[in-house]
Amino acid sequence: MKTATSWAALSLCLSALAAPPALAELDALLSGADPARGEKLFKSCKACHTVDKGGKNRAGPNLYGVVGRPVASVEGFRYSKALKAHGGEWSVERLDAFLTKPRAEVKGTRMGYAGMKKAEDRADLIAYLNSRSDAPLPLGAQEATTPEMEEEPEFGVLKAAKGVETTYYTCTACHSEMIVAQQGLTRDGWAELIEWMVDEQGMVELDPPDLNEVLDYLATNYNEDRPNFPDHQLLEKRQFVED
Repeated sequence: MKTATSWAALSLCLSALAAPPALAELDALLSGADPARGEKLFKSCKACHTVDKGGKNRAGPNLYGVVGRPVASVEGFRYSKALKAHGGEWSVERLDAFLTKPRAEVKGTRMGYAGMKKAEDRADLIAYLNSRSDAPLPLGAQEATTPEMEEEPEFGVLKAAKGVETTYYTCTACHSEMIVAQQGLTRDGWAELIEWMVDEQGMVELDPPDLNEVLDYLATNYNEDRPNFPDHQLLEKRQFVED
């Protein structure tokens, strides 16, 4: 007859053999991750990072080959003391934790990105970053299946129209989309605001095609008459949920 002590010991042994729940969930998500969708999500990173082989450092380091490489190891980039002290390698687990909330994971980092809340989004982004490498790592358990995901509006309160994707990922690198939706400027006014953010706030200058797409979208949907100004109750509800 097994005693309570022996059952406890057996339970402890079995739990040691199993992967931690968080890691098992991440492994499953990575198994069904979509690098193509991750490439779209990377648009919110383009303001500060390049991901091409031999790409230049911007406000942040080039991210080609980042999955599995040593932390703070890109030659010529000036890292914060906090990130240098973080040490180790960028495993998928550490990348997932960092992308969730950078300043909570590495206190003192200069990275201003607020973080990516949805685990599915982080998995897709990591899968894309992993594909941008000379030696991509195998991700997830091969037998795992793609988890079902609840559909949500992809661009928050922003009007779904031509240019919304580029605008959303450009702006939400640093801001909530609600900040954009509450504005009302002419095309020239939006252009001046973006120029000010580049000159005074450290925003990386947009490529001309992206800049024109963003300005066309904003001038059409968030002009002085603010045709798509979001309902105040919706904003209050979103703010309450986020708080």
